[in-house]
Amino acid sequence: MRAEAAMATLRAFFFYAGLAPVTVVFCVIGILILPLERMTRYRIVIRWSAVTLWWLRLSCGLSARIDGTENIPSLPGVIFCKHQSAWETMALQFIFPPQVQVVKRELLYVPFFGWGLASLNPIAIDRSAGAKALRQVLRVGTQRIQQGWWVLLFPEGTRTRPGENSDCSPSAAALAIRAGCKLVPVAHNAGVFWPRRTLHKISGEIRLVIGPPIDSAGKSASELTTEAKAWIEAECAKMPTSPA
Repeated sequence: MRAEAAMATLRAFFFYAGLAPVTVVFCVIGILILPLERMTRYRIVIRWSAVTLWWLRLSCGLSARIDGTENIPSLPGVIFCKHQSAWETMALQFIFPPQVQVVKRELLYVPFFGWGLASLNPIAIDRSAGAKALRQVLRVGTQRIQQGWWVLLFPEGTRTRPGENSDCSPSAAALAIRAGCKLVPVAHNAGVFWPRRTLHKISGEIRLVIGPPIDSAGKSASELTTEAKAWIEAECAKMPTSPA
């Protein structure tokens, strides 16, 4: 066990040692390209995620298996995703492009990282604002979808542990109803290999499954949320909750 822990620590050291300079470079690039058109900025800055995921595989031996891509609709909509780690925020950018994410406003103030994030033009909300924040998500999110962008939300609001069943905000469902689009549920077990509140990364294969799109027509936000959450929890129950 000590040898495994030491190896995990060493892998994490190499991962973050390589990630730090790459992050600084891309964040500076993000600032410099702010005058460019939104789609151009997006295509440039998400290369940071591509490099990060590549370096994660190389330094930590962590890869992913993606199932259900045939379920992705031809028209953009709302992505209703389980939230367990930072991994899914990067990986989903390449599964559902182009994409904007709903993020905590305070993330934009993090030196370098926040500056780069701002160049992706996310929907930055003040989570303490309650109904005002929800109205912002509905208004801006609908605009983005109409402009051809996917909108990613984590209705649990914060990262959860594998196997943990948390309450979900109706915001993703409400946006799908408002925009008249489909809601796509996504289940995964990234938290098994990239646990929250630790720097360690565990080698292995993350599983991510994209579910059949759910039609929002004729449903309440509560009904739509319940349906999406039930599918996600059932799918997550089939996945390992600890490394093999």
